[in-house]
Amino acid sequence: MKIAKEKRNLAIAGALIGIIAVVLVLLGNPKNMGFCIACFVRDIAGGLKFHSAGVVQYVRPEIIGLVLGSFLISVLTKEFNARGGSSPVLRFCIGAMVMIGCLAFLGCPFRMILRLSAGDLNALIGLLGFASGVGAGSFFLSKGFSLGRTRAQAPLEGCAISLVNIILFVLVIAVPSLFAFSTSGPGSMHAPMVVSLCAGLVVGLLAQRTRMCMAGGFRDLYLLKDGTLICGFIAIFVFALIMNLATGSFKLGFTGQPVAHNAHIWNFLGMAVCGLGCTMLGGCPLRQLILAGEGNSDSAITVLGLLTGAAISHNFGLAGAAGAVADGAGLKTQGKVAVILCLLILVAIACIKTFAEKKED
Repeated sequence: MKIAKEKRNLAIAGALIGIIAVVLVLLGNPKNMGFCIACFVRDIAGGLKFHSAGVVQYVRPEIIGLVLGSFLISVLTKEFNARGGSSPVLRFCIGAMVMIGCLAFLGCPFRMILRLSAGDLNALIGLLGFASGVGAGSFFLSKGFSLGRTRAQAPLEGCAISLVNIILFVLVIAVPSLFAFSTSGPGSMHAPMVVSLCAGLVVGLLAQRTRMCMAGGFRDLYLLKDGTLICGFIAIFVFALIMNLATGSFKLGFTGQPVAHNAHIWNFLGMAVCGLGCTMLGGCPLRQLILAGEGNSDSAITVLGLLTGAAISHNFGLAGAAGAVADGAGLKTQGKVAVILCLLILVAIACIKTFAEKKED
């Protein structure tokens, strides 16, 4: 009965989120990017002038809303719990590598589903890579991988990331000259700020109440044979697909897709990095933001790692370039090297934390 209720709640939440994501596109967000944690954190990094890629600079209110929505509902339901202290430096580094993988693919697991719902078959390649990465991470979990236990912390520690987001939003409204804003490209495309903030708040609330997590969904499927968490993302896909078909936004194929490339190997490997890293961290980028809002400082540190990874990707030309490979799009050599290095480093960390440290104990 409990599992049936969870599935129902996840399906309802997923349906609402899928609709909200497409509506945000209709109101100005980039196509197939109603919600993308990786892309939006990247835009925020640009807005804060952490990188100089002029086409992806905008402080996205959706991300601020996600954190605050989770914070507010967790306080109201007395689920706010300040905790952390579990391998913070490793979490920061893994977060940065997850972002490098996401930007190689040009999207997070959330956007991967939205891209697929609009007919972008490159996202199917990414999905296979993500599932493979989570599978590898699940293997290490089954062998005892852990980044350590969290411990109780002062309430202010748990509130810090939410306070930072409030201050950031106030500054964007009051002193916009402090920030960079794209005048062209994806960063210049956005729904009205108030609408975006409200959408983030609603999605943050729904994701917090349902524990929605793409990486967790595959992990539970592999380790527990439990597909409950996957239900939310299936609902997102179905309802976003319906909305895309109804609005004429569906286009099936590998080429000509908005903010995407058809470098299949790197779409696969980029999301494999994401899947492995997210499983090691205990949640996808969306889940990390929600946990940060709930008071988890480890997730807050991971979010800072994501932000840093976005800056690294664009400052060093590691991110994928949208378009067809035949026209020179995809990943540059340094981007390919970065993806392979991230994958190797993640496997090395997983092996050390699973086998070497276990033997020492």
